[in-house]
Formats: sequence, C-alpha cells, structure tokens
Amino acid sequence: MTALQLTALLPFFVISATIVVVMLAIAVRRHHRLTAALSVIGLNLTLLSLLPTWTAGAGAVNVTPLMVVDGMASFYMAMVLVATLGVMTLCHAYFEGYKRDREEIYLLILLGALGGMTLASANHAATLLIGLELLSLPMVAGVAYAVSDRRAVEGGAKYLVLSAGASATLLFGIALIYAATGALDLPSLAQVLVRADVGQPLVLAGAAMVLAGLSFKLSIVPFHQWTPDVYEAAPAPVTAYLATVVKAGVLAAALRLFHSGGGSASPLVVKALVILALASMIVGSLLALRQDNLKRLLAYSSIAHFGFLLIVLVAPGNRSLEAAGVYMATYLITSLGVFGVIALVSSPAGDRDRETLSEYRGMFWQRPYVVSIFTAMMLSLAGIPLTAGFIGKFAAIAVGVESQLWLMVSGIVLGSAIGIYYYLRVISALFEPMAGYERVSESMGWAQSAGGVMLLLAMLAMLAMGVYPEPLFLLARP
Repeated sequence: MTALQLTALLPFFVISATIVVVMLAIAVRRHHRLTAALSVIGLNLTLLSLLPTWTAGAGAVNVTPLMVVDGMASFYMAMVLVATLGVMTLCHAYFEGYKRDREEIYLLILLGALGGMTLASANHAATLLIGLELLSLPMVAGVAYAVSDRRAVEGGAKYLVLSAGASATLLFGIALIYAATGALDLPSLAQVLVRADVGQPLVLAGAAMVLAGLSFKLSIVPFHQWTPDVYEAAPAPVTAYLATVVKAGVLAAALRLFHSGGGSASPLVVKALVILALASMIVGSLLALRQDNLKRLLAYSSIAHFGFLLIVLVAPGNRSLEAAGVYMATYLITSLGVFGVIALVSSPAGDRDRETLSEYRGMFWQRPYVVSIFTAMMLSLAGIPLTAGFIGKFAAIAVGVESQLWLMVSGIVLGSAIGIYYYLRVISALFEPMAGYERVSESMGWAQSAGGVMLLLAMLAMLAMGVYPEPLFLLARP
C-alpha cells in the first residue's frame, strides 16, 4: 500500500481509534463530560486528517477495489463529521440531566459516523452494505435510548424491523443484478442502470429493489411511513442525526451509484425517479400542512426536501453533483439548527421532548434569542432569499432548468410554495402574544453551553452560505 493510499485511509484509522478509546474509557470509568470530550476531540482530529488528501489535488485514490477517496468522498465525509460534531454537542446539553447511563450514546453516534464515511467512499456493493448497516444499526439503539419513554422503545423497534427490510431489499436487488451481469463494483452497477431496459427482467427487478432500498433510507414516498413516527419517538439529538448524518451518507452512495456510469440512467429508471420525486414533493408538503407536532412536521418536510433533491439523480453531468452537495450542505446546517433548538428547550428528564406547536406558542416573549435562531432556520428551510436554503433550492432548480426537467422544476416550485405556509405557521406561533405571558430578560447561560455554541455557529454558517455561497460551490465541485 502506497503512502497516498495510507493518507487517504487516515480518517478511518482516526475515527476507529476514537471509537476504541471511548469504549475503553466507558469500561474503566463512566463520566459523561469525559466521554463527550474524547468523542469531540476524536472527531476534530478525524476532520483534520481529511485535509491532506482533500487539498493535495491527487484526484481519485483507489485505496482498495472496495473504496475510493476522491473530492466527492472527502466532501461528504466532511459533512458527516461536521453533522456528527453538531449532534455530539446537542447530546452533551440534552443528556446532562438524564438519570440513566449517558455515555453509550456517544459510542453509537461515532459508529454511525464511521458508517457514513464508509458510504461516502464506497466503490463496491460490499462496502455499500457494510456502510449502510454501520450507519443504521447503532441508531436503532439511539432511537430507543430514552427507555423510560415507551414511544422511544416502540420507535426503535419499528426502525429496526423496517430498516432491516429495506437493507434486505437492497441486498436482494444487488444479487439479482449480479446474477444477470456479474457486476458488483459501483461503476459497473451504474453502467447497468444506464443500459437497463424491458429486455432485461432480472436487471430491471434488481434496479427497482435497489431504488426501493435507497428510497427508504432517504424517506422517499411511498417508502416514507417510518419517518414521522421515528422522528417523533427519538430523542431530539438522535432525530437530528437521522435528518443529517444518515441522509448525507446515503445520498453520497446514491450519487456514486447513479453518476459513475458515464451517462444518465435509462429512460425507465428516470421515469421511476421522476414519479418518486414528484410524489415526495407533493405528499410530503401536503401532509406537513396538517401537523401540530413539530417533529412530525419536520419529518414530512424532510420527505419533501429529498423529493426536491432527487432531481440531481435524474440530471446528468458534474453540475448535478455540485448542486447535490450544495443542497445537502445547506439542508444539513439548517436541520442541525432546528433540531438543536428543540433539544436545547427539551430534556429526557421529562416525559418527552417539547414537540407540539402549542408548547412553542409565544415562546419569543420568554426566550427571544433562541427563538430568533429558530426563526432564521425556519426561513432557511422555506428557502427565503439570503438564507442557505434559498441557495440550495436555487442550485437544484438551475440544474433542472439546464437539463430541461420542467416537470420536476414545477414540482419544486409548487412544493416550496406549500412549504412557505407551514413554516410561517410555526413562526407565527412563536411570536403569538399569550395572555399572562410577561416579557422577561432571557439568561445567556444557554449560549455558554456546548449546544448553545453549536446553535450560534450553525446560524452564522447558514447566513454565510446564503449571503456568500461561492466557497460552498467550490467545495462541492467534484
């Protein structure tokens, strides 16, 4: 193995060492702050270890036939690590008052981050499946972590069963394609998707099952039913993880699968993607309209957002890869901010998170600074100009217009218009004057906590992306 290949593998070595150190630290002595500190230090070192390969301009480094580390892999690994750092800081604030063991949540999140990094650099079906399971299985325990809440245990069981079913479907689809073509590496599988037609029943069946398995992980209609229930049941930091780390890792694998074949997917696969995208945009937006539970509303919102994002799997060329990276980065930062506020005002010491809209009514008059951040993040999700969300939607629409995907562009515009209503509904509730509420001077103690610092950084990053997006486009360029 060459020095370049070892350097490309360095982030995996560092995060694996961090997992071992955290595991041993928990075994020797349980200490919440020590475990959190070790995890955060390890993640920062992993981020730093990405830089030599990413900045060297060496192009794609084929570490083994199973993995490739190129610009796209480095970008998505960085997103996974940044999102994991955000979730870690939320966990520190959220679980501070938790009366049961708190340390294992950090270990679960680190394992999931390793899975996301593996997916981002996957170049073979075996790596894809290993990364997917490393990403998903720790979060079965993560969803059910607040075991005193019966809904959390039920949500964990539901996620386990449905996630296992989706993984089995994906595996069976790959097996069918292998039986027909003998292909297992992702570039060859991508070529199969380019050539798939009605004369290849095994390939078509396999492609449909692969698409179904990935659609489940991305919460695409009609494979979305688990999303609102699991988002609602999970502790707020775990919900943030599901909305960011999981989606970034799976999207990276999907992009490599659909774009490394040297052309656009076959007309049949494109039609299937267009139908799934339009259904997700419209169904997700319409179902969010009638939600009074904030976590369920955000779950349906994520379904619509990833319907918008499917346009990058249909549109050919590097411009769509760039748009995917920009959209995912803007959505990731915004989601961290939104779920960060929910985590900051909630605690597992209570029976459940503060998640109903009525619990946020008039909150501005009690916590004006936190609500100001929440409002900015909601405006970003709605795609209002000068926010990161606007830049993400602009990039997706630009790719659609360039590729003349008018139906999908119309769906994005319609879904975004519907989305403005339910996001503004949440914002109006935050500022609604309530009888008996007195305006109070909010303590700034929250801003000195790890979670508070993360919220402030997320808001600054969101505004920076919205005002000056050029560096983000440069980073996302494959």
